[in-house]
This record gives sequence, structure tokens and C-alpha cells, in this order.
Amino acid sequence: MTAGVRYPRHVRVRARADFDRIFASATRTASPTLAVHLLPEAGPARLGLAVSRKVDKRAVGRNRIKRTLRDAFRLLQPQLRSGSYVVVARPAAAQLDNAALRAAFLSVLKRARALPPSSAAGTMPATQIPPTPASPGA
Repeated sequence: MTAGVRYPRHVRVRARADFDRIFASATRTASPTLAVHLLPEAGPARLGLAVSRKVDKRAVGRNRIKRTLRDAFRLLQPQLRSGSYVVVARPAAAQLDNAALRAAFLSVLKRARALPPSSAAGTMPATQIPPTPASPGA
């Protein structure tokens, strides 16, 4: 792993007291595969992960989920609201491949309003303006 790709220590939620504080006072947004606890704080966005043996009995499966979520977070971090994020994986997460896990993570972050709104104008298709008929004298 190169120095530019590492996941620095200052953007990790590591201490038990931090996890307890975030679980106690953060807002939770959940999907069938992931739950995100978001506590707005000053400073860069920080990530904590909770992937229990209930999610996958094998350590290799739990580590794959954590590795995928860490990488997705690392790529999204410049766009995220500042605060502490704790992502809790649910048993359905073990059934997803890495691409689907990333998509589920992105979806739950959007629902939590952790990402800025997309630049799309809305859900309706753009209306086509009919061409103006050429004037007979032109």
C-alpha cells in the first residue's frame, strides 16, 4: 500500500467512547444491508465500522465488507459532510458483491443527506421545445 492511498488514522473512529457517543446521539439512516449513524462534527469526515459475526461467520467475509466500505468512504470523503460516520453492516451485506455493496453504501449516504444533492434538475424528463417554423419571407 502506498502512502497516498492509505486510510489515515485521523479519519478513523477507533475509541470505544467515540462509538458510544455516536450511537447515543447520532441520526440513523438504514437500509436492508447497512445502517449509517451520522454525528455532525467539525473537522474531516471520519469513519467507524461495525461488522459483527452475525453478518458473516468467517473473518474473511467480514474483512471484505470492511475493506470495500473503507475504500468507498475514502473515495467519497472530499464530498461528504463533516462529521463522524459509523456504518453497521447487516447480515444481508454478506450476500452482496463489492459493486453492490458500494452502491448500497452510496444509496444510504444519499438518504442520510451526507452527500450534496445531485445536479439533476428533477425527476421529470426535460421538455423538448418544438422548433419554430421558418417565416415565409425568410
